[in-house]
Amino acid sequence: MSDKPIEHDQQTMADLLDAYSPETDSAIQVGDKISGTIISIGRESIFVDTGCKIDGVVDSQELIDESGDLPYALGDTIELYVVSIREGEIRLSRAISGIGGQNMLQEAYDHKLPVEGRVSESIKGGFSVEIIKRRAFCPISQIDTVYVEQPEDYVGKTFRFLITEFKEGGKNIVVSRRILLDQEQKEEKKDFLDTLLAGTVLKGRVNTLMPYGAFIELIPGVEGMVHISEMSWSRISSPDEVLQAGDTVTVKIMDILTDEKTGEKKLSLSMKQTGEDPWESITGRLKTGDKIRGRVTRCMDYGCFVEIEPGIEGLVHISEMSYTRRVNKPQDIVSAGDTVDIMVKEIDPEKKRISLSMKDAEGDPWIGSAQKYKADQIFEGVIEKKERFGFFITLEPGITGLMPKSRISRFQDPSSIEKMSPGDTIMVVVEEIDPDQRRITLGPCDSRDEDDWKSFSRESNQGVSSLGEKLSQALADKKNKGR
Repeated sequence: MSDKPIEHDQQTMADLLDAYSPETDSAIQVGDKISGTIISIGRESIFVDTGCKIDGVVDSQELIDESGDLPYALGDTIELYVVSIREGEIRLSRAISGIGGQNMLQEAYDHKLPVEGRVSESIKGGFSVEIIKRRAFCPISQIDTVYVEQPEDYVGKTFRFLITEFKEGGKNIVVSRRILLDQEQKEEKKDFLDTLLAGTVLKGRVNTLMPYGAFIELIPGVEGMVHISEMSWSRISSPDEVLQAGDTVTVKIMDILTDEKTGEKKLSLSMKQTGEDPWESITGRLKTGDKIRGRVTRCMDYGCFVEIEPGIEGLVHISEMSYTRRVNKPQDIVSAGDTVDIMVKEIDPEKKRISLSMKDAEGDPWIGSAQKYKADQIFEGVIEKKERFGFFITLEPGITGLMPKSRISRFQDPSSIEKMSPGDTIMVVVEEIDPDQRRITLGPCDSRDEDDWKSFSRESNQGVSSLGEKLSQALADKKNKGR
């Protein structure tokens, strides 16, 4: 037999022996956290591909959930700790638990392995925790990542802990759950941020309200900010108008920024962008001439803004506020929060502008004024303002006429009229009316006409214009008799 076949057989045998050697890779050590694929599920044990020559094994009971079910299947990836390597076997575990001695706890402390413990009671400054039949202490600040308001909520529950102090042969043991939670959150945060994209819509919890916006927790340890301008299509002055701490909201990722100094990622969020912009379909809901109701949101020198539906505001110019009152500033007749009737005058969806009118919604008092205020009719008016060229006299809200100085001089006793003040009532006669120009020229009644008007007033309960018509007719009858 030649040497070549023998040499080949020896090499093959060496390869086989090396492949099935009980030695493990020196890279894997007790305390390592590994990520492996489940390759076999038995009744008592689950085998995991550790990435080295020896597969790892973990007790099935350690992986079942609260319902007693195994939430894993062949091919799933699972993260476990290496708790021992001996006799060609790699033992894996989620945490050290069960019955063990001081050596096991010392090993967990040395290799930073999680241990399973049950919170037995709440004591001063923290909790008493039972770990492998030994008593340990967990400071209250180390039981969770959040502030503990109700310590009793943790009593009786089993958690994973990390041993932070191991002294006097195990008589003085201090543990922390928070360290493990922080590690898990850090890993989850990294995975979450690495896959997050602008435009993603997801839910979050309102953590903190500030004057300029709100901080929303998307997952534990990851927050983003919703600026006040992105909370609602409607104008709001404070975040607490729409949000409270603890609320669950739907947000859209608008931008992901990286801090140049710390490298931390900052998330810009929006609540209103998760819904449709109301301006995009405004023309299908509103048209010129529509009469609607709205809420005054703010007053400016030139008018007031009125919200007619969430996110849709229109401007009522000061000139469109009233037919019946002289408006010097919007606050004379409206305040923020008032509900008002308005008419749509013009819509510009592209510029997101709507022109509104309050006075058109009320109605123009000059409509039909030519039939109501005829020449020679007598009415009672109120002096609104005195000018050097005459008196402005209000006949009804929105209808004001002018009594020129030249007309006053014709009166039997002009001085009596000159002494009158704004707010005083006066009897006037309509001399001319021009509804298109909104002008009425008035003259004073002489004393005889006024006496006739007073006599008709005592005899009738009808309106002023009706009495005026009767008086006009009486004056006409006098003229006819004198002919």
